[in-house]
Amino acid sequence: MTDSPSQRPGKRERLVEAAVRAFHEQGVEKTTLADIARAADVPLGNVYYYFRSKDLLVEAAVEAHCDRLTALTNRLDALPDPAARLKALIEGWVGQRETAARFGCPFGTLATELDKRDDGLDLAAAQVMRALLDWVERQFGELGRPDARALAVELVAAYQGMSVLTNILRDPGLMAAQGARLTSWIDALAGS
Repeated sequence: MTDSPSQRPGKRERLVEAAVRAFHEQGVEKTTLADIARAADVPLGNVYYYFRSKDLLVEAAVEAHCDRLTALTNRLDALPDPAARLKALIEGWVGQRETAARFGCPFGTLATELDKRDDGLDLAAAQVMRALLDWVERQFGELGRPDARALAVELVAAYQGMSVLTNILRDPGLMAAQGARLTSWIDALAGS
């Protein structure tokens, strides 16, 4: 069964999704607008209608990561307690271990690459990471932890570290093992 034209995302949305994937898999510098257009099934000339430059497409990709994070945290907020929310976050990370083994963390790799540029996109990426840290801190705060910010930094740093190691060593099992360790850590902090 094929999608009807009304079910297919618009060209702009397809370009942004293709950019997110290409930047993750190839990096910003190696990805061309032609790569993105081809992956989005959009004629190259149409890319310029939506994005006058590659940097605007990078900015849209960062915004897409922010939107995804917001959607994820909204779904997690529906869970009954903060420990369950944090463990579900970890479970989601571990669920992407095969992708992490091949390409690293979808957002962490982009943020690291943008940090090497001098165009302000690194600041936009930092806002997304701060939003994640703030959400994780709120969860630890709801657990009654006075050290909620430090614990949030520790959890997010642990994820980024295990994502890097999983990628460098091409070992998804490493992320699974570390995810289990983090889940036990959350249980211990929550007094479970």
